Amino acid sequence: MEAAVVDVGSKLVKAGFAIPDQTPAMIIPTQMKQMLDDGPVNDNSLPDSVTVHPVLRGFIRDWDAIEDLLHYVLYTGLGWEIGNEGQILFTDPLSTPKANKEQLVQLMFETFNISGFYASEQAVLSLYAVGRISGCTVDIGHGKIDIAPVIEGAVHHIASRRFEFGGIDLTNFLAQELGKSNQQVNISLSDVEKIKEQYSCCAEDELAYQKIQYSCPVEKHILPDGQVITIGRERYTVGEALFQPSLLGLEAHGIVDQLIRAISTVSSDNQRQLLENTVVCGGTSSMTGFEERFQKESILSSSAVQPTLVKPPEYMPENLTMYSAWVGGAILAKVVFPQNQHITKADYDETGPSIVHRKCF
Repeated sequence: MEAAVVDVGSKLVKAGFAIPDQTPAMIIPTQMKQMLDDGPVNDNSLPDSVTVHPVLRGFIRDWDAIEDLLHYVLYTGLGWEIGNEGQILFTDPLSTPKANKEQLVQLMFETFNISGFYASEQAVLSLYAVGRISGCTVDIGHGKIDIAPVIEGAVHHIASRRFEFGGIDLTNFLAQELGKSNQQVNISLSDVEKIKEQYSCCAEDELAYQKIQYSCPVEKHILPDGQVITIGRERYTVGEALFQPSLLGLEAHGIVDQLIRAISTVSSDNQRQLLENTVVCGGTSSMTGFEERFQKESILSSSAVQPTLVKPPEYMPENLTMYSAWVGGAILAKVVFPQNQHITKADYDETGPSIVHRKCF
């Protein structure tokens, strides 16, 4: 049986067996419903479930919920049999706390009784997915943005940057903007998320964005409940916020500027290689016009070496940016488990959870 590869994000869980040229077998929401089965049955004033977010800003926060979620993913989704569990590789977000890494490996060996474990950082795996071992990963996640230089398969942590905003903050921003132009309509956040995915795009440059503020075609959109809203310039605000975070009220540089600043702290011998092998991933990066705007901002930048985006190989699945860390994990799993570079049950029993820092890096 192939090793399982699991990428647990703030919004989605991507899971499947290690087959790199295929999409993950399971892509499901990380968000869960906790059913309330206590209390009086006839009390209609209470909701029958509570929404649980086990992962916040990329890091696992609710371990009980994650255990339930992984049980469903591995046994129901991937068909593992109790008593015959296999090997598993997890993707690690940038700057994952040591305690989180230890708790995950402990959960997998002691609760799930797996036969082998490995974990690798998402930034490295996203580069593997496009056939690189050195470069820079810009990961625009649901709850955070990570910028990580990678040299010979190792993250350069001193130069890495993590920002506590991501797709969910862009969704909230779009909700505010739509609320201004559709004041009579109450739009749910889940509907705003769908609108963002359907309509959001990037202006060609900052000047084009300014012109759009004064003149932009308006479309009508029908919500699931039948209400009609209008969408015009709002569709451009989401993408623009990545290049002008001040729109979100943040005192931060745009995403290309942040990338260049991060790379400037790396040895000058490596800067060209890193910038010319830039990988952008995460669902938000797939919006219309994003790559073109990224490249234009790169050309306009003051950097002597312009960031250049690496295109995925043709044989890789479409929409690779959506799950590049998972694909990189599937590639790595084909190496670490056959070559016995992973943590075995014997390793874990001998050393305990701290073994993860020695064998997974």
